[in-house]
Amino acid sequence: MILPILLVLPLLAAAMALLRKPDHPLVARAGAALSGVTFALALVLARRCLTRGAVAFGPGAFLRADSLSAILTLIVSGVACVSIGSGVNALRHGTGENGPIDDALRRRYHVLTHLFVFTMLLAVLANNVGVMWVAVEATTITTAFLVGVRRSKAALEASWKYILIGSVGIALAFLGTVLGYFNFVQRVGQTPYALHWTVLKGVAAGLDGDVLRLAFVFILIGYGTKAGLAPMHTWLPDAHSEAPAPISAMMSGSLLAVALYAILRWKTVVDACVGHAFTDRMLLLIGTLTVTVAATLLIRQASYKRMLAYSSVEQMGLVCVGLAFGPAGTLAALMLMIGHAAGKSMAFLLSGNLLAAYGSTRIASVRGVLRVMPWSGGLFMIAILALMGLPPFGIFLSEMLLVRAGFLSGHPWATGLVLAMVVVIFVSLLAHLQRLPYGEPPHEVPRGEPDRSSLPPLALNLVVLLALGLVVPAPLLRLLGRAVEVVSR
Repeated sequence: MILPILLVLPLLAAAMALLRKPDHPLVARAGAALSGVTFALALVLARRCLTRGAVAFGPGAFLRADSLSAILTLIVSGVACVSIGSGVNALRHGTGENGPIDDALRRRYHVLTHLFVFTMLLAVLANNVGVMWVAVEATTITTAFLVGVRRSKAALEASWKYILIGSVGIALAFLGTVLGYFNFVQRVGQTPYALHWTVLKGVAAGLDGDVLRLAFVFILIGYGTKAGLAPMHTWLPDAHSEAPAPISAMMSGSLLAVALYAILRWKTVVDACVGHAFTDRMLLLIGTLTVTVAATLLIRQASYKRMLAYSSVEQMGLVCVGLAFGPAGTLAALMLMIGHAAGKSMAFLLSGNLLAAYGSTRIASVRGVLRVMPWSGGLFMIAILALMGLPPFGIFLSEMLLVRAGFLSGHPWATGLVLAMVVVIFVSLLAHLQRLPYGEPPHEVPRGEPDRSSLPPLALNLVVLLALGLVVPAPLLRLLGRAVEVVSR
């Protein structure tokens, strides 16, 4: 019963936000509490996957979680727990270009935030690839309204851009899904649960390899659009920079990982039919391109929120590269997913405090952060250092494992190129970062933390970043190993 409960909890939080007055303190507090319970259940699910191998529920195992699903459930629920807990006051004093944010907009914000969490959880827990596609499409619907919630011109433009590009991408993913289904029907015939990925994988050896290759191309481009992979990444900087801080944290920290999860599920089916060489080449090509594009665009970046968005593009590119480097690279990629979720959600949440204090996202307008807000400023610096790949944080270990896997798997030139781009990104982030903490802050900027209540939940992010970098907990290491087996076998 744990799988349906995981899906019911965010729906319950959305219902409470819909029925209660939007500024009632119970709405935010109950939502934060339910997101905490969801994360606790995700930990229980991970433990059960370690002991049982997989957990299923419903006819034909409609809901199913193995170790890979458990990792993504932990990412989605963990980022949601911290983001909702840190963002309880996200819209309390918000204003848009068209005036103050009213009760209707607050209600929409709370309801859609919890529905967003529900759609991501459904995507990673559904055994049916059709339902997974519907769930990923539903994330576009919920987040499009959240990106434009402040009603400014830039936010509305970002929302429309996100809808248009995301819809094209998800249409391509649908085409790939249909190709895979008709390939199954043509070779196997009409059978129950034909769209369950476990069924598809079980009969993949008898499917038409050329059709599956074509389907994977559409799926990679389609879901890759949602994951922010180049050249379909252009929606991401605008949407992430205009959305409220908690939504940016969840979009970057977990939504991108969910889209990559969908690609991974199809990769296992295609690999079972034609071997892993084809999908590895495709992932290496698009991953290398993505990292190169991110490095180029990060050099001259004027907004710290857009800087974080392009950093997300880089990290997703690195994950794709790691997935092309065999089991060792897959382990590094999954660790990088977790580290990115912790570091990027932390950075985006703290960027909301910077925006509240300085009233601008321009790096040139932000000076003396450590004087104005020592806690938020200091934690923001730590988050950026972690995202740059410095020890003792987990992203450093993940990237070192990824580079090692690249050389050992026989891809020295691609690994060298990616490593060079990572150095460029490191220097760019360092150059942007050193401008923020020092100097004389503007006189109109008030001293003190904009919202101290947003800081305690970020302790979870710090714990994850340090644990992954210093000593990976044994249960997590076993879970990662099981997930690598799911992807590689």
